[in-house]
Amino acid sequence: MQEEIFVLRIGHRIDRDKRITTHVGLVARAFGARGIYIVNAEKEIKSKIDEVTKVWGGPFICEIIENNWKKFILDWKKKEGIIIHLTMYGIPVEDRINEIRLRKEKKLVVVGAEKVPKELYYLSDYNISITTQPHSEVAALALFLDRFYEGKELSLKFSNAKLKIVPMERGKRVIESRI
Repeated sequence: MQEEIFVLRIGHRIDRDKRITTHVGLVARAFGARGIYIVNAEKEIKSKIDEVTKVWGGPFICEIIENNWKKFILDWKKKEGIIIHLTMYGIPVEDRINEIRLRKEKKLVVVGAEKVPKELYYLSDYNISITTQPHSEVAALALFLDRFYEGKELSLKFSNAKLKIVPMERGKRVIESRI
């Protein structure tokens, strides 16, 4: 999978969203995104995601950006590619996923924490819904990436992993690599 998909997490509420924002980053990595940008998060979130990448493999980048999500999105559109906003108010994923998949530009998938600014809907190239019901941004991101990669992300191999799980019917087996 060579797609250049990145995630932008906006609306992170300090001391309230640490766990969910960390999970957004972990899902982004595990499901095939190349990296995550998080607006105004604690450095410990980046440290946790970087540690998972160090132990379980990559490549995956995690960066904290300051305040200006709008400038980040405008710069992305100008220099990098398209914006895909995951929202319950958008067009159903199954109606747009093939079109998005065929686009060759880098993709920035935006997920919010709190209610996102109205302006985001107009800055996005796609407003995509994963159901039209309230649910988790973690679930929305996982389902979007799964639909985008058509399930191929479930067998991703990560380079430079120090630990690898051996699938088993019962029990747990982890192999430690000597990198």
